[in-house]
Amino acid sequence: MKDFAAIDFETANEQRSSVCSVGVVVVRGGQVVDSFYSLIHPEPEYYQWFCQEVHGLCAEDTFDAPVFPAVWEKIAPLIEGLPLVAHNAPFDEGCLKEAFSVYQMDYPDYTFYDTLAAARRHFGCRLPNHQLPTVAAACGYDLTQHHHALADAEACAMIALKIL
Repeated sequence: MKDFAAIDFETANEQRSSVCSVGVVVVRGGQVVDSFYSLIHPEPEYYQWFCQEVHGLCAEDTFDAPVFPAVWEKIAPLIEGLPLVAHNAPFDEGCLKEAFSVYQMDYPDYTFYDTLAAARRHFGCRLPNHQLPTVAAACGYDLTQHHHALADAEACAMIALKIL
């Protein structure tokens, strides 16, 4: 796969619609050609302790952030016509669908590919686990800011270029 957009969401709470940050990396011809990162004002608007521990974001960080439709308005042209790639794609696809639903937006049926499933097939039991940092390292990418949406999208893009 040479043309795709890797995407990663972080959420504020257990609701998949509560996206609080997004990272997108656009790959064309096997090369990273663009990237995008934004904080997002989550809906519903509260942070669970566990989520804060994972990504380090809190209500103060996203208080003045744009809402999802305003952020997606900037992302949609970047990814037009491209399949989306995510590590554990059911999570990120679920976030996207739920955010579209909450804001009563028409979902355009994006095609998702999952680097987690691909890594399980490709590496099998040769890795201790198939978490994003482990798989990224096995593909030669050093993920130093795990759970920062753009860093995770970059790692996912590098994995996709190696094994998809």
